[in-house]
Amino acid sequence: MSTTALAPPTVRVQHGLARQLRLYAATFARNQSAMLGLLLVLGFLLVALFAPWLAPYPEDASGSVKLAQKLRPPSSAHWFGTDEMGNDVLSRVLLGARTSLQIGLTITCIAAFIGVPLGVIAGYFGGRVQECIMRVTDIFLSVPGLVLAIAIVGALGPGIRNAMLALSLVWWPGYVRLVQAKTLSLRSEVYVDAARMMGAGPWRIVFVHILPNCVSPIVIKASMDMGMAILSAASLGFLGLGAQPPAPEWGAMISVGRNYLPQWWWYSVFPGLAIYLTVLGFNLIGDGLRDVLDPKQRS
Repeated sequence: MSTTALAPPTVRVQHGLARQLRLYAATFARNQSAMLGLLLVLGFLLVALFAPWLAPYPEDASGSVKLAQKLRPPSSAHWFGTDEMGNDVLSRVLLGARTSLQIGLTITCIAAFIGVPLGVIAGYFGGRVQECIMRVTDIFLSVPGLVLAIAIVGALGPGIRNAMLALSLVWWPGYVRLVQAKTLSLRSEVYVDAARMMGAGPWRIVFVHILPNCVSPIVIKASMDMGMAILSAASLGFLGLGAQPPAPEWGAMISVGRNYLPQWWWYSVFPGLAIYLTVLGFNLIGDGLRDVLDPKQRS
């Protein structure tokens, strides 16, 4: 008798899961664009983690004033130049990575925490529950997200916390739509009918049998939303509604730096490049995860 036949069911499931994960990892690794995105994101994560030690002038993130060094071009002493206060732009960009990545992660997690349960409940139960949830979702989707976020921050007052709260409140409807559509296609599957016939309650079916099968599209959307959330937060910072000086935040740095274009170009170019590379990295990872987890969506 083979070893596989003697193995307990739990061991066989674990081995099957391990093989599936190895297959996913190998497929992802063959995607050069996805690997480039992973390297970019890991690079920025490491920068955010070790920014206080990597920044050549970490005190420049707290609003120090060095007017004798203001608006100096890139040099060996200041690789990215200095700003109007004489602060090192490289140090502020490095320390701003921590702020921007925290913003993106917070917005995405809060939006998924709100939207995923509402979507799966609406898709499974249907009827008035679905109508109520989806109509509220439609109300939020009827207004452009950034415009609604600007209105919320305008009411609450500018600041990084209010910006994250506002963007989270306008981000969750996308998860409701996604999970509701996926749940509608799953609730008529054979294994769901079998669980129902075996006496499983509706909440057990929702959270044990349906929700785990919605993980793939949720992960793909979340990976792409990270980049877009960072970009949206930078847009609020550019408008003066996000992080307030002297906090180092890429959007706010671009907003101030635009007043010094084109002569002192480095002030806006380097934080803008950081935003571009971060968003690009998350989008490439999202495309790679889509190819791995949802092969039917491959172009």
